[in-house]
Amino acid sequence: MAHREAMVVNTLSGRFALLTTLFVVLAEVLILLPSVAAFRQDYLAARLERAQIASLALLTTNAMIEPELEAELLLNAGVLNVVLRRDEVRELVLSSPVPEPVYKTYDLREATPVRLISDALALLFDSEPRVIRVIGAPVQSGGELIEITLKTQSLRGEMIAYGLRVLALSAVFSIATALLLFVAARSLIVVPIQKVVRHMTDWAESPEDARRIIAPKARVTELRDAEVALASMQHQLVASLRQKERLAQLGQAVAKISHDLRNILTTAQLFADRMEDSADPAVQRAAPKLIGSISRAVNLCESTLAFGRAQEPPPTLTRFMLAALVGEVIEGEAIASEAASVEFVTDIAPNLVIRADRDQVHRVLSNLVRNARQAIEATGKPGTIELGGGEEEAGWWVRVGDTGPGLPERARAHLFQPFQGGSRLGGTGLGLAIAAELVRGHGGRLDLLRTDAEGTEFLLHLPRELAAESE
Repeated sequence: MAHREAMVVNTLSGRFALLTTLFVVLAEVLILLPSVAAFRQDYLAARLERAQIASLALLTTNAMIEPELEAELLLNAGVLNVVLRRDEVRELVLSSPVPEPVYKTYDLREATPVRLISDALALLFDSEPRVIRVIGAPVQSGGELIEITLKTQSLRGEMIAYGLRVLALSAVFSIATALLLFVAARSLIVVPIQKVVRHMTDWAESPEDARRIIAPKARVTELRDAEVALASMQHQLVASLRQKERLAQLGQAVAKISHDLRNILTTAQLFADRMEDSADPAVQRAAPKLIGSISRAVNLCESTLAFGRAQEPPPTLTRFMLAALVGEVIEGEAIASEAASVEFVTDIAPNLVIRADRDQVHRVLSNLVRNARQAIEATGKPGTIELGGGEEEAGWWVRVGDTGPGLPERARAHLFQPFQGGSRLGGTGLGLAIAAELVRGHGGRLDLLRTDAEGTEFLLHLPRELAAESE
């Protein structure tokens, strides 16, 4: 039973009903204090009025009244004695024995709301029988003031009874209000939220099923906004899952192709090795470059197979001349260039030595230079690709800039993301994604410095710490 009650309290509607009840009760308690104070004031004012009526009836005759009649008048008025001041004369009109000294005097003519509340609370928490004096203004100009003495037992008892009635009525109103708000909150808030939760649970069972995407129907603005946001997230996730599935299938296909291509390139490498024995000087000059290109292609196929299984292999750090590597990249791209209007400019010291994975840096620069060359060739206008490099305290940097048309908006928004950050029409964006991953493998970073109508510029950072740790 206790567990069941705890579950109800832990629900949104249950807590809403509980808080509503507490707030309503708190409001009623705040109303109770001035209500009891007003009841006490009315009670004392009524005793003053009764005492004035009794005293005025007595003042109409000059004869002495019988003690029995005086006691009856005081009993009807609910007081012990009555003092009336008229024409600046204070006169004890009705009197009876006072059982004890007067405990306190209250002047209703000068009472403030705060004073009335404090006096009422003091009387409620004082269970001792007291005799008090009350001063007030006579009604109908029946004198300057009227003063009565009375016991507090009857007043306190009626105040307690009145307060209990107010509390009981407040409890009824609180429960009724809480129930109505509970029903309203459940129908307007809880039930729509439960529908959203059911949609999410149902969709989580099969997120690839687009038919399970929520259709916003809530009438409450906030809930409808939540449903719209959920539907948008579900659409994006469904598209992402489909893309992931296609990428996985594509990865399997690429792995198979790379496997077969590696075998073909291995055979080509064997034939290229034999070309080194040729007596033709041109063949002897071209053979090492051909062998190097085939070796990189074989390594690329093996890396692709490794990527399909896990990720790019860790870099194998060696020392090499950056200028020589850049020269190989430029020579390869110059041969592949379809237009003679692409000019290559380098600004790298011939003796600059860096420590990194030579093949991976070659792949990074080849991807960047190839993208730059293709962007310039797509414009049909002459352009320049500039490569610069240098050394700093933290490591080395390589800058690749071009005078092409700049990256399109989609490429900027999804830079370094495969199949989304393509820099040209029909591009896959794999080049930049692979380049960024290879640089991260070195502990460095690849930044886009600028891209606008005047060209694009990338900056490659290679840290010195990784190289120092590997030595």
